[in-house]
Amino acid sequence: MSPKVRDMLPVSARRSSESAAPRLVVEELTKTFKGRAAIADVSLSLVEHEFTAVLGPSGAGKTTLFRCIAGLLEPDRGTVRLDADDIARLTGRDRRRVAFIFQQFNLVSRLTALENVLAGRLGYVPAWRGLLRRFERSDRLLALECLDRVGLLGHAMQRSDTLSGGQQQRVAVARALAQQPRLIVADEPVASLDPNSADSVMTLLRRIARSEGVAIICSLHQPHFARSYADRIIGLSRGRVMFAVPADQFDQAACAQLYATPETPSANAIDFVDENGSARAYPPSHRSRYGDRPKPKAPPKAVADSGTIVDNTGAMGKKSAGKAGCNPDSPEKM
Repeated sequence: MSPKVRDMLPVSARRSSESAAPRLVVEELTKTFKGRAAIADVSLSLVEHEFTAVLGPSGAGKTTLFRCIAGLLEPDRGTVRLDADDIARLTGRDRRRVAFIFQQFNLVSRLTALENVLAGRLGYVPAWRGLLRRFERSDRLLALECLDRVGLLGHAMQRSDTLSGGQQQRVAVARALAQQPRLIVADEPVASLDPNSADSVMTLLRRIARSEGVAIICSLHQPHFARSYADRIIGLSRGRVMFAVPADQFDQAACAQLYATPETPSANAIDFVDENGSARAYPPSHRSRYGDRPKPKAPPKAVADSGTIVDNTGAMGKKSAGKAGCNPDSPEKM
């Protein structure tokens, strides 16, 4: 392990790094699209039982980084190692050691919650069993146990498209558990959930990291969630790591530093990488700080001389003196 990566480990992990290898090591990872760098020279490391949050503005390269870590996208330069094995060289059943939790759940809507969780066992069974959904009793019992752990055992036979958003994401977490991975990569898992459901999912992920010994890396747009649930916070901006600190050291100054960059990414930033690995970017006027979705158009406003804002519904309010400071303990989204 390089000194640069060792310095990014928590203190307790650095003390034992000579005798115990980290679960995940990323060194100098770089990925470009048509000459534009989505991530550049990214290095980080995780140990077992650790829950690490990655924060950063939209277009910072979080999704590209996570897809490279999971082996879904091939980097141009650098390495990703899981238990000292190069992830790029993992094939077949070896890839089941990494589980991915998506922002939009990625469940099969017409299948039940149980059948969706059983998809996490596909790396353990012959292909014909997976195609016919003829899983063995042991696999079904494990899937039911995973649903029980996320509080959804009573919904096992319910179609996934009839569940709430929070319930669907918990099914996705149960599917990742059924995979029995060594690493869980969660790409904005609570971005589309209400606050209560988001709290439930974040609590669940932290509990999994503690009890299962799995390392979890999770991207977020909510600094207060990162500070409340993560062991360590990594700040990513314009494709580069700005800092990696224990969660209790992530203060207002670090938050302001991270989000001080303009909302419109630089020419070297890529907004989104689709499932085929193609880079896409929304026009600057459509970028949103809440994700890669286009911004809704705001109603036209007229500003009176007195500083009172009047919108097209007739509602009135005082003109803001400027953007509020960054508060990592606030439930407001960044």
